[in-house]
Amino acid sequence: MFGYRNAAPKVRLTTDRLVVRLVHERDAWRLADYYAENRDFLKPWEPVRDESHCYPSGWQARLSMINELHKQVNAFYFAFLDPDETEIRAVANFSNIVRGAFHACYLGYSLGAKWQGQGLMHEGLQSAIRYMQRQQRMHRIMANYMPHNQRSGNLLARLGFEKEGYARKYLLIDGEWQDHILTALTWDEWTAHRQR
Repeated sequence: MFGYRNAAPKVRLTTDRLVVRLVHERDAWRLADYYAENRDFLKPWEPVRDESHCYPSGWQARLSMINELHKQVNAFYFAFLDPDETEIRAVANFSNIVRGAFHACYLGYSLGAKWQGQGLMHEGLQSAIRYMQRQQRMHRIMANYMPHNQRSGNLLARLGFEKEGYARKYLLIDGEWQDHILTALTWDEWTAHRQR
């Protein structure tokens, strides 16, 4: 508006099979398609989602809020897309960013049903994690998974996350309080003299 540039960070990373970039307001229909197509598949692993997750109009206000979080560097919401950027294959968010003496955040993610078992989440997360460590200076990234979600546990272990604990009735998933295994990845190369 009025010729001012958007202050939100521009992040676009590429891997062998993916474009990993921050979501923006033009992604409303892509996100709606992703959640509509994967609604039943993701249901056991996520909080209860209302109908608006499956419609572009529902994503308009949500993306406006996400854009503000990007501007304030309080969270980063990534889409993992095909090389032509026509379809979202997965999403990942780094939220609740705390700096100061902590330099940490939480990681959440999901991968579409038809893309399971192909290594895409590992590929995309490697790139996004590297960005969060090197560009956003995150020393610690925390990610938690339900004990019966062994695929997620295996993925986090492959990425270098270490188990740190067990939290009973930790998150409200699909309408039920679920236990979670707590993990974290620390960046040992982080040094104080390079902090933001």
